[in-house]
Amino acid sequence: MNKIRRVIVMAVAGVMLSANLQAQDVKLPAPSPAQTVTQEFALSNISVSYSRPAVKGRTIFGDLVPYGQIWRTGANSPTKIKFGEPVSINGKPVPAGEYALYTIPGESQWTFILSKKLSLWGSSGYQEADDLMRFSAAPQQLPLNVENFTILFTNQTANAVDIQLLWANVAVGFTVKADIDDRILASIDQAMKGEKKPYFQAASYYFEKGLDINKAAAWATEAVKLQPDAYWVEHLKAKILLKKNDKKGAIAAAQSSMKKAEAQNNPDYVALNKKLIAEAGK
Repeated sequence: MNKIRRVIVMAVAGVMLSANLQAQDVKLPAPSPAQTVTQEFALSNISVSYSRPAVKGRTIFGDLVPYGQIWRTGANSPTKIKFGEPVSINGKPVPAGEYALYTIPGESQWTFILSKKLSLWGSSGYQEADDLMRFSAAPQQLPLNVENFTILFTNQTANAVDIQLLWANVAVGFTVKADIDDRILASIDQAMKGEKKPYFQAASYYFEKGLDINKAAAWATEAVKLQPDAYWVEHLKAKILLKKNDKKGAIAAAQSSMKKAEAQNNPDYVALNKKLIAEAGK
């Protein structure tokens, strides 16, 4: 009888163990899904990794996220932000690298914190001694409700971009800047000493930045020689000549670019050249 009882007990234990293992295999949606957003910026990238809690009918700021207290800026692990090159925020230098992004929300002002400590869970164990820097920003009220905590890159230019945090009816953010002009000019000077000279890129950069227009025109002319069928290259030359106030040369370059664009079925550049010709003819 004892032998039969042992067999029954072992069988029941096996069923329970099997049921327990099956329960462990159940996968449910994450309540605060993780997201990584990477933005090409300046001469590298900025990436943000964070978790996205939902409002779920709750009062967020001043309640679920108290005012005046350190917040991990999302859920689970603190939000991480990685800069691929040296940048500045509010005029303060930030070396290339990865940082934890903490915040202290307030009704009229938020404090942002870049921390060098990346291994914490939530804000537990946070110490001000690990701060790289702090800076402030004023929140704005949104005319709509953002259900899931969201981080966006907005208002981007060649050397500046805004990083915006949105949740519930609040938006707050900051501007990241990169001092890249000196580095680009140095790289152009260095590249021009080599065999393959970047005439098109150099002319384009000088044109966009309003630098030496005569040098830009000379480089654009060389770029056309290297790529005689590239209508976009000759269109750049036309724009540079127009900016140089060489209207006759600009019209000739635009007409040539337009013929090449027509032959290669690019109506966008046909339209751009027609507009430039009209502007130069005034």
